[in-house]
Amino acid sequence: MGTTMGRRERKKAQTRQALSEAALRLFSEHGYDGVTVAQIADEADVSIATLFAHVPDGKEALIFDDGAERRVWLVSAVRDRPPGQSVLEALRRCLAARGPFTDDLPPELRRKRDLIVSTPALREYSRKLWIASEGALAEAIAAESGRDPSDMTVRALARYVLEIPELAGTEPDPLAALHAIFDLLESGCPASLREA
Repeated sequence: MGTTMGRRERKKAQTRQALSEAALRLFSEHGYDGVTVAQIADEADVSIATLFAHVPDGKEALIFDDGAERRVWLVSAVRDRPPGQSVLEALRRCLAARGPFTDDLPPELRRKRDLIVSTPALREYSRKLWIASEGALAEAIAAESGRDPSDMTVRALARYVLEIPELAGTEPDPLAALHAIFDLLESGCPASLREA
């Protein structure tokens, strides 16, 4: 019984991977708007029904994972940070090493990153995946700061951090933009904005 389940899960993962690769290939060649779900299914050699069974959210979701990985590394960035490192510094380092903020990516991931950054529908879907981590991140921040996860300060901080990829990712210098936002979060609102 166990091995059959393992095989089924493996088959699902392979189909998902084939769909993701086909979508990325077609989007790169024809542009996101120039590709239909039917073309992607055809390219991956599956039916449209199979495509939607694996990726119910449709076209935007095809080149993303389900967001679970993000949650894992955001939470572990907070929980497993070195002694003496602040929660914000841990999150700054975590984000700076990913997506639009690093050039240290293999070519395949760089192609995917560039496609996402240049395609509004994909950016919006990516933002949704980031925001989906808000509860888990707020809990981790609360646990580390001795506050309640429902505390508005904790929730706001989690939300602000998760908005950074969308807000800074399309800037001419995304990493500088990321640092500017984290500097603001660390220092609070500048005095010039607080004064009448």
